[in-house]
Amino acid sequence: MEKVRTLILGGGPAGYTAAIYAARSNMSPVLYEGLQPGGQLTTTTVVENFPGFPGGIDANTLMENMREQAKSFGADIRTGTATAADLSKRPFRITVDGNIEIEADTLIIATGAAAKYLGLESEKKYMGAGVSACATCDGFFYRKKTVAVVGGGDTACEEALYLSGLAKKVYMIVRRDVFRASKIMQERVLSTPNIEVLWNCNTKEVLGDALGVTGVRLLRKDGTEFDVAIDGFFLGIGHEPGSALFAPYLEVDGQGFIVRDGYSSRTSVPGVFAAGDVADKVYKQAITAAASGCMAARDAENFLIEKGL
Repeated sequence: MEKVRTLILGGGPAGYTAAIYAARSNMSPVLYEGLQPGGQLTTTTVVENFPGFPGGIDANTLMENMREQAKSFGADIRTGTATAADLSKRPFRITVDGNIEIEADTLIIATGAAAKYLGLESEKKYMGAGVSACATCDGFFYRKKTVAVVGGGDTACEEALYLSGLAKKVYMIVRRDVFRASKIMQERVLSTPNIEVLWNCNTKEVLGDALGVTGVRLLRKDGTEFDVAIDGFFLGIGHEPGSALFAPYLEVDGQGFIVRDGYSSRTSVPGVFAAGDVADKVYKQAITAAASGCMAARDAENFLIEKGL
């Protein structure tokens, strides 16, 4: 059984930033990167809205730089995924890959949230080449172009409204004849001139060529199929937070996002902190995830000091 002062789970912007701050504070952090080192950001290409890179930066390069920065300060970064947890008492016990057991005085959960996809092969094929689950991240690339957003809830409406300020035309693909979104979001969408709602439609296939997405094939409720020419295909059907392992011990909301104590990273269990998209259902940006990673490391440091650890 290995004993550590600070264990960080998740290798995205939140986890790596937490590791940078924790290592510089002599907390000897151990970080397990999880199933997707680099986090959701690695599903995109160029990041243009992360401060400090006026010409943009490749997403994988940005995450590798964060990783190396954490290592340069002494963070112990490892490959592996948490498979079991016991947060009922401190030190907390985490099992990695089914057979590695670690006890931790403090735990920072930065396991992120995975965007929900339709599960189409063509959707996977054009990921990063016209298919995206983040309008704020990738919308800029579709200025004056035509895009589609799948979904009928608040998330989809928010994505469509954001894209309407950039794109020439925004189609919303809604499988029912009504929105699930709040009334005010519905009104905003329906009053935006360059948003057209395609009701009673399901996505059958994303169309494209060697350069990326060129269109989408839709299936109406009456069984008829038709194609719509688009340049970008955005998913707006929500996110699944990586909190299932910890939910039996921590307070989570109705969607599974970890609940934090006010403007902090503290969770309902003292000594356990949450950073990034696993606790953020509003902003979901690399920069906000990184900022919360800083907060989690500082909160964990203060906890260790208070407990004399």
